[in-house]
Amino acid sequence: MNQNSLLVVDDDKHVLEAIADYLRCKGYRTETALTCLDAIERMKEFPFEVVVCDVNLPDADGFHLLEWGTDNCPDTSVILLTGYGTIESAVEAIRIGAFDYLTKPVIDEELCLTIERALGQRKIVQENKDLKAQLNERYGLANIIGNDYKMLRMYDLIESVADTQTTVLILGESGTGKTMTARAIHQYSNRKDKPFVEVACGSLPDSLLESELFGHVAGAFTGANKDKIGKFLQADGGTIFLDEIATASPGLQVKLLRVLQDREFEAVGGNETHKVDVRLVLATNQDLEEMVRNGEFREDLYYRINVISVTQPPLRERIGDISMLVDHYLKHFEERSGKPAKTFDHEAMNLLQNYRWPGNVRELINVVERTFVLCKHDVISVSDLPECVRSLDQGTLVQDGNFDPGSLKTALASPERQIIIEALEANGWNRQKTSAMLGINRTTLYKKMKKYDIHFEKQLNHT
Repeated sequence: MNQNSLLVVDDDKHVLEAIADYLRCKGYRTETALTCLDAIERMKEFPFEVVVCDVNLPDADGFHLLEWGTDNCPDTSVILLTGYGTIESAVEAIRIGAFDYLTKPVIDEELCLTIERALGQRKIVQENKDLKAQLNERYGLANIIGNDYKMLRMYDLIESVADTQTTVLILGESGTGKTMTARAIHQYSNRKDKPFVEVACGSLPDSLLESELFGHVAGAFTGANKDKIGKFLQADGGTIFLDEIATASPGLQVKLLRVLQDREFEAVGGNETHKVDVRLVLATNQDLEEMVRNGEFREDLYYRINVISVTQPPLRERIGDISMLVDHYLKHFEERSGKPAKTFDHEAMNLLQNYRWPGNVRELINVVERTFVLCKHDVISVSDLPECVRSLDQGTLVQDGNFDPGSLKTALASPERQIIIEALEANGWNRQKTSAMLGINRTTLYKKMKKYDIHFEKQLNHT
């Protein structure tokens, strides 16, 4: 699209051509129209960036064109011209959506400056749109990779709760991607144009964390030389994400409970009560229910934050997604480094799919990047993998450091049963796909499922 496309509308041919000629001399691609309806037809055919329109036209006035343009061509800036300007009409024009309102006779330099301002505003608006598109691409659901049925269930839940005010608690082990999920909830909400503020509660001592969240006034404590705005005020109108919420002290839990109930608080050392409009998303890798039973976490706060819980499954429970994740991050590192594409061979990929991934997706990303950087060939093999992945026997035979050497058959049963369950879950309990993934026929799979008492209904109730 031409960046300098203008339309001039005026029923006075001499004025019309004079303005058009001047603008063409300034380098603008300029078309003309004598009536309101003719101008609207032109605007339907071509997305002009700026329309300069006289208010007094023979068929309908410039306000009619302005209203039509606001509804149908919101990206087009409209500048109204009139020989009978009043403050009231100018205010009305701006209220409806006019970029500016100029009186005749129009001074050439004034008109040119107004058009340049309109084009400059369009550029800023477009840059904001591009930035929002980048945010959606980076933090939207499309960036959470996985086709496992647990992930699909999580996607549905995110889409259901995102555009509400409900507090969301994200559960999951370290490295599963809880921050990315919190970002996605924000991006899919009606608050996406407002701030997203993240606070890692476990990274700060209690004294600093309270100040970080609620701010402080000068003199509140040693080193508080000036007032500080806290994260809750920074997030006003948007979303605040409190990661590692289980580490909050009893005193901080009381303050958080009040914010959740009343959306108000005081800064450390201050008396002024601040009210905020924030949506809370929290995350933890701890068992909060057990912490409540042990008196380590307030029961009333737990029920306040556990309105909607989203469970982030560990990577070992969705092994079918590993190849997809590997391909995604290989492509990411290729684009970032400019180096030739690389792939994992069958044996290496098989090891990745059978490794337990205690560090979850974060560990997988680390392994993919490490092998991509260090491998000197186009195909990554087993020898290129880290030692922890290559020594897979220790990871599958030793469960939590306990191994009874009395019976090899007994020792192998538990990991084999778990591998079969994970493979079934990764394939949505499709037996044919599961047997293909495990490299066995369906009859063998059925026998093993019967042997280990594996049933979809039991697993569903267990989860």
